[in-house]
Amino acid sequence: MQARSSFEQARASVGHRIHPALFYSMFVLLLGGNALLGTALLLHSDIARLWSGKTDQIISAYEDRIAELRVEIDRLHSRNYAQAGDMNLQLQELAQQQEVLLEQHQLVKVLVDKADALGIAPAATPTTAAITVPTTASGNPDIAATAASIDQMMTETRSAMASIASTASERTEGIVSTLTRLGIPVTLPPVEEGVGGPLLAPVEDAALSPAVEDANAVLAALIRYQAARQSIDAAPVHMPISDGYRQSSGFGNRKDPFTGSRAFHAGLDFAAPSGTSVFSAAAGVVTFVGQKSGYGKTVEVTHSSGFITRYGHLSAYMVEKDQRVNTGTPIAKVGSTGRSTGPHLHFEVRRNDTALNPKEFLEAGRQLLALI
Repeated sequence: MQARSSFEQARASVGHRIHPALFYSMFVLLLGGNALLGTALLLHSDIARLWSGKTDQIISAYEDRIAELRVEIDRLHSRNYAQAGDMNLQLQELAQQQEVLLEQHQLVKVLVDKADALGIAPAATPTTAAITVPTTASGNPDIAATAASIDQMMTETRSAMASIASTASERTEGIVSTLTRLGIPVTLPPVEEGVGGPLLAPVEDAALSPAVEDANAVLAALIRYQAARQSIDAAPVHMPISDGYRQSSGFGNRKDPFTGSRAFHAGLDFAAPSGTSVFSAAAGVVTFVGQKSGYGKTVEVTHSSGFITRYGHLSAYMVEKDQRVNTGTPIAKVGSTGRSTGPHLHFEVRRNDTALNPKEFLEAGRQLLALI
C-alpha cells in the first residue's frame, strides 16, 4: 500500500512537469527534422545518382581516372628507364671505343719501336690511360665530353701512325730516286693486294678495324723503307776513309805527276798518312787482293748492285779474297805502292770495267745520310 502510494505521487509530479501537448509537439518536430535530412541526402548529386541507378557510371568514371593516373606513372617510369637505358647504351659504345683506342695504342707502340730501329722519329706518341667519365653539374655522366675526349685521343693515335707511314714513304722515295739516278736498281717488296679468287659478296663482320688497317699500311711502309735502306748498303756511296785526309786529285783528265802531260785519272785520290785505315764503301765480297800494275797493292770489292770498288796504293791488306764485308769494314791501310808520289788512297767505282766518277756516288751518299 505504501509503495503504490509513492508511485502515484511520482507520476503526479511528472505530470505536473511535462505537459502532454508539449511532448507531442517535440516528437513531431523530431520526426520532421529527420524527414528534411533524408530529403537533403536524397537530393545530393552523387548520392542521388547512386539511388537513381547510375552507380555503374560513377564507378566506371573513378576507374577511368585511376587508369589514367596509372598510365601517367608508367609513362614517367618508362621515360626514366629509357633515359637510363640510352645512357647505358652510350656508355657501352664509349667502352667499345676505348677498346679500339687501346688496340690502336698497342699497335702504335710496336710500330714506333720498329720505326725507331730504322731511324724514324714519329710525332709524339699519345699516352692512353683508362677513360674516366666526367659528370655534369646535375651529377649525370657527361657522355658528350667523354666521347669528345676519346675521339681526340683516337685521332692523335691515328695521326701518330700516319706520321710514321708518311716519313717512311718519303724516305723510301728519296732513296729510290737517288740510287736510280746513279743507275743502281732498287727492289722493293710489292704492296700486298688481292690477285684473284671467286667473286663473293662482302661480309661486314669480316672487315678489319680501322686501327688494324692503319697498322698494316704503316707496317708495309716500314718494310719497303727497310728494303730501300738495304739497297744503300749495297751501293758504293760511303766514304772509304775517315779522319785526317784531303782530296788531292779528282776524276777526269789532269796533269800527270810523272810525265807532266795530260792524262785520264780514273778515280779520286785522298792524301793521308801511311797506315790510315781504308774501309769498304759498300757491302760485298772481296774479289781481288794483290798487286795490280800502276796501282801497287790493291783490293777490289764486288757489290750486289753490280758495281766494283777498287782501292789502290795500299801499304797492307786487312782482308782476304772471297771474304764477305759490310759497309765500313776495314779492308786495308793507306800506302804509296805502285805508281805513286806519296801516301794516299786511290779510290775507283767501276761498272762493266768502266770507271765512273766516284764523286757523284759519295755526294749521293751524303744526301742519303742526311735523309735517313
